[in-house]
Amino acid sequence: MNHSKQLTDGALLTLIFMGLLLVSLFVPIIPIVSIFLLPIPFIIYSSRYDWKPALIMFAFSIVMTILFTTVYTLPMTVLMGLGGIMIGSSIYRKLSAYETWARGTFGFIIGLLFAFVFTQFVFQINVIDTMEQIFNESMEMSTGVIEQFTAEAQLEEIDEIMQQTIHAFVTLFPFFLATIAILMAFLSQWFSYKFLNRIERKDLRFPPFRELRFPNSIIFVYVIALLFAFIFTDPESLQYMATQNLLLLTQMLVTIQGFSFLFFYANYKKITKAFPIICVVIGVLFPMMLFIIRFIGIFDLGFGLRDKLAEKD
Repeated sequence: MNHSKQLTDGALLTLIFMGLLLVSLFVPIIPIVSIFLLPIPFIIYSSRYDWKPALIMFAFSIVMTILFTTVYTLPMTVLMGLGGIMIGSSIYRKLSAYETWARGTFGFIIGLLFAFVFTQFVFQINVIDTMEQIFNESMEMSTGVIEQFTAEAQLEEIDEIMQQTIHAFVTLFPFFLATIAILMAFLSQWFSYKFLNRIERKDLRFPPFRELRFPNSIIFVYVIALLFAFIFTDPESLQYMATQNLLLLTQMLVTIQGFSFLFFYANYKKITKAFPIICVVIGVLFPMMLFIIRFIGIFDLGFGLRDKLAEKD
């Protein structure tokens, strides 16, 4: 009976996924929302039966995608399937929301890398080169307009800044890829919690932001990335590219840790919630303030500020 229900659920959820995929392909604007809904069938199924049966559903979805759409859609199915299964399996194992988020992010990163490689070798399209070309063409168009109103010396300066911006984007492409995976995992998990709470009467939710704590090992990775940044200074080298991406990613995580501590401290001291919210707004509007937030995050990770405050009670 359970096996029969497992097969029925798998078939039904695969059809739902295919329906969402087809709608995303042929209905304009819908993909803006559906991209975060497509992993949900995989999340629901793997949250019920874990990852092994979900892999069968995943394989069947790949076959259905090739038969009823085109091979060009395959990366989308792989991306949504891997991310969804990682999130759903974590829910099945009753892991914390933040650990589920981390595993989902890993699944989406693998899916995005597959899409990148698939595009490179099957379509013979280099995504980075293509985007760099688009930026260069946009820069040439912008330069044509700007040069009518700008002195030649200023035009050369603007051109140099644009070139540096394009080079920075190419260098930090892996970081942007990871950031996309983080956002996709968070929103897909949030939507799936809403669905599972409604259809299965569960109580899945993200805990308060003040409880977010990253592993202490991040601080060591951050320090190593800082040291490597002083060693590898050639912008054209692979080591420089890897170091800059690792540094930016760990800086982002440490900054988030700092914001989380501010929310924790406000709750601990019974300060109005407006205080940490204002700090977030100031940090967004004035990026220089992020250095202070990052410093707080480093201290929280390295010295366990929350634990020390808890010991005082």
